[in-house]
Amino acid sequence: MKKTNKRQQTLFCLLSSIILCVSCQKEEKTIEITPNNYHDVVDTVTEVMVHDIFSPPVASRIYNYPNIAAYEVICQGDPMYKTLSGQLHNLSPVPQADTTKSINFKVAALVAYLEVGKELVFSENKVETYRDSLYTSWESINKRSFNDSKAYGLLVAKHIKDWLSTDRYAQTRTMPKFSVNTEDPARWQPTPPDYMDGIEPHWREIRPSIIDSASQFTPSRHPDFSLEKDSQFYKELTETYEVGNVIKEEGETSEKLQIAQFWDCNPYVSTHKGHLMFATKKITPGAHWIGICKIASKKTGSDFNKTIYAYTKTSIAIADAFISCWDEKYRSNLIRPETLINQHIDENWEPVLQTPPFPEYTSGHSVVSGAASTVLTEIFGDNFSFNDDTELKYGLPIRSFVSFNQAADEAAISRLYGGIHYRAAIDLGLEQGRNLGRFVINKLQMIAND
Repeated sequence: MKKTNKRQQTLFCLLSSIILCVSCQKEEKTIEITPNNYHDVVDTVTEVMVHDIFSPPVASRIYNYPNIAAYEVICQGDPMYKTLSGQLHNLSPVPQADTTKSINFKVAALVAYLEVGKELVFSENKVETYRDSLYTSWESINKRSFNDSKAYGLLVAKHIKDWLSTDRYAQTRTMPKFSVNTEDPARWQPTPPDYMDGIEPHWREIRPSIIDSASQFTPSRHPDFSLEKDSQFYKELTETYEVGNVIKEEGETSEKLQIAQFWDCNPYVSTHKGHLMFATKKITPGAHWIGICKIASKKTGSDFNKTIYAYTKTSIAIADAFISCWDEKYRSNLIRPETLINQHIDENWEPVLQTPPFPEYTSGHSVVSGAASTVLTEIFGDNFSFNDDTELKYGLPIRSFVSFNQAADEAAISRLYGGIHYRAAIDLGLEQGRNLGRFVINKLQMIAND
């Protein structure tokens, strides 16, 4: 009887040891994170932005801060990457990671991205639903590591949220609407079909990330306003008019029409049919270039950390490009081609694309494309061919490019084809953006021993 009890005790101890061992092995499992996980969180926030309808400048801000938060996390775990503290305006060092904790820096980076991102959109619940599904999955794999990683990600997120709260965005929400100058024929006026107020007239007040000031890359002056038929300005006006007419004559098969539509990137296009009005929601110009960053990262097989590095550097350039461009837009306050053509050439003329509600000069898409393409070229190389499927979900086919610069050139000229800009706004806007992009490359030191 005693031998039986002893045997049972031995078996019980052995079984307990096996259970404990299995439990320990389960506890030590690594939460596997891939670059696709990062692409997915960026895509999720993009979808929420499309749903919420953010203007192009505001959307660039929503991309910028979450990427910076994630980047600052990976800097703690990878000595190859250098912190942005001390490089970006007023950004102090993030809290250091506790080396005694079981922190998975990739998990922490995703936590930081989502925490900052959800604070910048309206539909926080959509981000939270996606986030909670990730949390449940990670916690089931390794609860201790998940909790330590989550705690650190939230700590960095709080630091970045405190920093972004001082960029003067909140103050611009209470500044007055843009006053339209109806006395000067050269000044911007609201355009059809909704005649909306000028969007973000105070965006120049937003603190830049890396450029010295909003006015640092003020472009060369556009041709002087003139309705004299031999003036440079009037020649550019008639060019926009005539190109639009040719595209309409060519119809749906027009290559120029396809280019205009591909790069439209208007987050809110309203359609009026009788008494019915409905809106089509799409991504912004900045979002399109974030999509190209994704394409390049996936094509090169970039690892998780390099993927974050690429997104962050690109989003910094895009955000500062919008500040630079909007500074010029509301300084020059130039009238749109559609308004002048309707007033002086053809009252029934309509542009191929819907004219966005803000002044003409310089072209925002040109400036942003110039900046983003310059940074992406520095990261992934020149002559980087890629198939751009960014607009597939909006019913537009893939377009192929041999380089980022070629894509930027096409994005810029698309604004002429769309009938929403003059030639100078495109050419000088592209130059403005590329100058800004080179500045970002030269000033930002993100790679150790670079």
